[in-house]
Amino acid sequence: MKSTVAALGLIALAASISAQTLSYPPTRKVDQQDIYHGQRVADPYRWLEDDNSPETAAWVKAQNAVTDKFLEAMPQRLPTRKLYTELYNYEKFGIPFKEGGRYFWTRNDGLQQQSVYYTAAKLGDKPMVALDPNTLSKDGTVALSGFVPSPDGKLIAYGIAESGSDWQRWKVRDLATGQDQADEIRWVKFSSASWTPDGKGFFYSRYDEPKAGAALTGANYFQKLYYHRLGTPQSADQLVFENKDDKQWGFGAEVSDDGSLVYIGIWKGAGSKNGMAVLPLAKGSYVAGTKVQIIDQSFDAQYQAVGNEGSTVFVKTDQGASRGRLIAIDLKHPERKAWKTLVAETADTMTGAHAVGGRFLISYLRDASTLVKVHAKNGAFVRDVQLPGVGSGGGFGGKWNDSETFFSYTSLTTPSEIWRYDVATGQATVFQKPKTPFEAEQFETRREFVTSKDGTKLPIFIAHKKGLKLDGTNPTLLYAYGGFNVAMTPTYGVTAATWMKMGGVYVIASLRGGSEYGESWHEAGTKLKKQNVFDDFIASAEWLIANKYTQPSKLAVNGGSNGGLLIGAVVNQRPELFGAAVPQVGVMDMLRFHKFTIGWAWVTDYGSSEDAEQFKALQAYSPLHTVRSMRNYPAIMVTTGDHDDRVVPAHSFKYTAALQAADTGPAPKIIRIETAAGHGAGKPTSKIIEERADMLAFFAHTFGMDSK
Repeated sequence: MKSTVAALGLIALAASISAQTLSYPPTRKVDQQDIYHGQRVADPYRWLEDDNSPETAAWVKAQNAVTDKFLEAMPQRLPTRKLYTELYNYEKFGIPFKEGGRYFWTRNDGLQQQSVYYTAAKLGDKPMVALDPNTLSKDGTVALSGFVPSPDGKLIAYGIAESGSDWQRWKVRDLATGQDQADEIRWVKFSSASWTPDGKGFFYSRYDEPKAGAALTGANYFQKLYYHRLGTPQSADQLVFENKDDKQWGFGAEVSDDGSLVYIGIWKGAGSKNGMAVLPLAKGSYVAGTKVQIIDQSFDAQYQAVGNEGSTVFVKTDQGASRGRLIAIDLKHPERKAWKTLVAETADTMTGAHAVGGRFLISYLRDASTLVKVHAKNGAFVRDVQLPGVGSGGGFGGKWNDSETFFSYTSLTTPSEIWRYDVATGQATVFQKPKTPFEAEQFETRREFVTSKDGTKLPIFIAHKKGLKLDGTNPTLLYAYGGFNVAMTPTYGVTAATWMKMGGVYVIASLRGGSEYGESWHEAGTKLKKQNVFDDFIASAEWLIANKYTQPSKLAVNGGSNGGLLIGAVVNQRPELFGAAVPQVGVMDMLRFHKFTIGWAWVTDYGSSEDAEQFKALQAYSPLHTVRSMRNYPAIMVTTGDHDDRVVPAHSFKYTAALQAADTGPAPKIIRIETAAGHGAGKPTSKIIEERADMLAFFAHTFGMDSK
């Protein structure tokens, strides 16, 4: 595909004509009205919330038929898919970890539907397949959601998710024979597994079995922590911890390196604040009835146990330190006044801490790029880890007695590299460096700073071909998230690479609501302050236009989940600022999101329509409720999956129906509904390529870009 951009000539005219002649399927309206704090709010598409309804199924089929016809007619579709496939087809590796004297890591040869787990006794040995999820289904829609070797490395506890659902089934496989044992754990969500040192079983968290027909939409409450003993049915599993008085409590369990404790993180909602507890283990075994010791349940900050030495637990926290610190808690004296700071808060944001090789490896963000520092056991600074450049680093896991760790490094133009790091010497060596058809040397990336509406500065990362002319004509794709304490940092992706090869500019914006500058930055984009996130994004778009990167008619915007909400909100607020938009699996109904699956947990970020003041704020930006007629909207393609039980597809269904019913101009307002797919995790390669290539082709078609 040529990198040149055609003028808005015949191709753009054809796109305009096809948009004007689009005939959308009729969507029945009902007289549904809800009263919020004395105000009536219509919800005419409420019936689309019923995912089991034949009428909903017929609506989905009809919408997909319109969308398929539109996409098939785009001359850019097949060339874009071909280019995307070529760039996706390279060897990809996961970060290795060690258990039971063996190394484990993932590898995808390029276009495999799911990545395969490999293992070897030594890094230089020829690896063997530990578990290949591609054998679990013919179409790749069964994915691994967890992979946890036993302490001796002989067994694998693994979770599988089907058709993109968050629900998991856990099984146990013998590594030597490749055969599954009889153990099967069901109704697991938002949980991994953690083995006891004796290898006789593992801890996990689950919900009660949902009512018939409610598995993909019913609210998830009262998670419980269990211990499963190998060779016994799930019905015999031991209940370890629950809270009958608070339905929102959930639990994450991790056995300590020395096998003496189970760290229990208690979460309550999707925010970063949590409680913390420990469970003693007797000689590496779980004894039924052992009492859990609560360390803190104030839910005023984040508490993450990273290791221990005897009765002293090392904890990463932002309690009393918005940008994070590392503390030591003596379980014999766990009161706050006895907590000891090992690594104090700095100007950079602490994003992770690991206890490896008798030292602490601590990750930070500085203006949304990664820094890593090594500290001694007493907290004293030892050295910086030298990363290959300004980008994103991850990993650094391991055990207190390990001599090595592994990490990944990536940037907007650098595919993820895997490095081995010697903790004692500080020497880093390449473990795997992928070879890709993307010629990184032909592209460049830079970090710029944008000033938002209220004067707040935020970083954006811009990547494009070298020699770009700043004449305001470049097709540009702006991506962001802005929520739930999630940082947007520069990482390589085939979507960005394909767009840049097509001649486009790719931009990532680090908005408030994320973790880029600590908890205060996160909170500045939540609840009554959520409009800050939209203002940050709008300011980023205006900066790109003012600095001659692009113009509104050539500016595409994209985001997923909370980022889908972002796109829906900003398009409604400033439709004239954008040329095309793709909100993916977005939270579009801000008045009812908390009524489905795990949506109640998002109240920590969004607030709730059940609160009068928060209702006003939510209604003011809710994408479903702020679609306005008599304004020209950009071309919009909404995407979702029929098995999305994180953000249920009704959000996208109702929002699309509202767009199509309103007078928003001639540009297309279509929805692409993937079947046998969910929120995104575990999606097979073929579906990833088709969906993302269609998005880029939709942008290219809208902008009249050359299809050759």
